[in-house]
Amino acid sequence: MKVQFLGANNQVTGSCFLLETDDTRLLIDCGLYQERSYLERNWARFPVPPETVDDLLLTHAHLDHSGLIPKLVREGFVGRIFTTPATAELLPIILLDSARIQEEDAAYKKKRHEREGRRGPYPEIPLYTEAEVKEALKLLHPTPYLRTIPLEGRVRACFHDAGHILGSSMIEISVREKKRHFKLIISGDIGQLGKPLIQDPSVFAQADAVIMESTYGDRDHEDPADAETMLASIIKETIEDGGNVVVPVFAVERAQELLFHLSRLVLGKRLPRLPVFLDSPMAIDVTEVFLHHRECLDKETLDLLRSGQSPFRFDGLRLTRTQAESRSINSYPEPCLIMAGSGMCTGGRIKHHLVHNISRPESTVLFVGYQAEGTLGRQILEGQPRVRIFGEMHEVRARIREIQAFSAHAGRTGLLAWLCRFREPYPQVFLVHGEKAVCQSFAALLKSRDRWDVVVPDYQDVWEWPAS
Repeated sequence: MKVQFLGANNQVTGSCFLLETDDTRLLIDCGLYQERSYLERNWARFPVPPETVDDLLLTHAHLDHSGLIPKLVREGFVGRIFTTPATAELLPIILLDSARIQEEDAAYKKKRHEREGRRGPYPEIPLYTEAEVKEALKLLHPTPYLRTIPLEGRVRACFHDAGHILGSSMIEISVREKKRHFKLIISGDIGQLGKPLIQDPSVFAQADAVIMESTYGDRDHEDPADAETMLASIIKETIEDGGNVVVPVFAVERAQELLFHLSRLVLGKRLPRLPVFLDSPMAIDVTEVFLHHRECLDKETLDLLRSGQSPFRFDGLRLTRTQAESRSINSYPEPCLIMAGSGMCTGGRIKHHLVHNISRPESTVLFVGYQAEGTLGRQILEGQPRVRIFGEMHEVRARIREIQAFSAHAGRTGLLAWLCRFREPYPQVFLVHGEKAVCQSFAALLKSRDRWDVVVPDYQDVWEWPAS
């Protein structure tokens, strides 16, 4: 048995791993690269011919794990795509939105480049289209948590709740080759304990190897219990100054979690009355999906729903679907809070709201999710004095704030606690989905415990285990 690492190596996007046995070739995740220095990989041919892959196992719906599936199918993959029912319902929303944004961006860039008399570094065509997304979705096989999936040969897989976003999973893969039984755990993205809306992440006692995310392997978040207080403080400070609070959000989980906390703040009269715009058709649709999958929700959320109180509704909330409604927000006469995608400011409506607010000293840009290296969000968060949006430079005069407590990823302590649930003999650990310095920092911590053999694989590295 061998594993080839085809993404999320020493960086946090493009998650993809190939598992090969004598009988089968499995792809785990097929993610989009969102960091500027790796974007060319989205356009390159897959390192493995797609037609040679038997099946795909998908941990969750975020684009950095799912966003290249339509391209994989277009280039020859015809196997089954296994994922949880909630992810299977989220995936059409996310991938169709991704295709629309790519088609719109390609048309816009082509027109702009023609006007400027130059060519861009990538083809002025969409990476894939809505029609190609619909073809890929025909291959979905929704599979509940804890149900064994028989794959080719002597390979079995099982999804376990990752506590990261709705429908997210860790994947347990069992392989029997010759006289050996080998168990591999792929962590996907590991959620924080005690987060609202969804269940806590699953834990395991035994495995031979673990492919583990390490996004926040070098630091911890603020106490989640302080998140609402911090959010209220930032909002009140900005409103008092007459500005807007602009929040780049991921449409899955982060938008819903913010609605949950804003609802509590409004009901508890801890905020002044203000308009809150959820300017994301995708996030609006995703919020409805939450109500379809109560098997994924935690007790607090279920109790609210049973009492007839929605955690996603409150006075002042306005849902904007159309582009005309979105544009009108930027001429709204009073201070307001605007939540819009994408979460890393790489596309979507958030860029228009940044154009109108990023140079206003009275406004605040609030980050509540991870900003990958090279993205517009990371440039703003790191304090760049000027940033390029839609081909034009803008001075950054708005206040820039961050609340890491809202992160859907476990921090350093949470990652270590998750790994420490494994008992002897301890598994071999492969750290992925973290920037290079972060992976190295977390690897050093693990090695200091004298329990784990830790590897930080590079892109396209292959790791092989003997069959006996």
